[in-house]
Amino acid sequence: MSRPTWESYFMLITKNVATRSTCLRRKTGAVIVRDKRILATGYNGAPSGIKHCDEVGCLREELNIASGERHELCRGLHAEQNAILQAALHGVSLKDSEIYTTHEPCILCSKMLINVGVKRIYYLESYPDELARELLKEAGVETIPVDF
Repeated sequence: MSRPTWESYFMLITKNVATRSTCLRRKTGAVIVRDKRILATGYNGAPSGIKHCDEVGCLREELNIASGERHELCRGLHAEQNAILQAALHGVSLKDSEIYTTHEPCILCSKMLINVGVKRIYYLESYPDELARELLKEAGVETIPVDF
């Protein structure tokens, strides 16, 4: 077996991180890296100490809310948000980092990634959020779809 590229290596870890997700709709994972070193990881799920959707059900499903809409009607955080929060909790700067994600970031996550200094986003699956793409492009954040 040949040695994986760095891109493949971090994407494999990202997919593994997503297995911790407690979301009933979509399992997502994120790994933030700088200089080939992992800084933080995150998966989608409820805040610490709060019951997860796999325990109490999905409000978005109950209300028939489409993907990419009404993010505030969810008890969970996105994988990117959880990775950023883990870095903040442990005093780790994300300036000039890269993020590997299972899904292209939404507008909320994109704004956060811009402000913490992420320079490049690698993702497996696209997400229907044109405004997020526009802001990332305007901010000079490179987005790279990964064929995995």
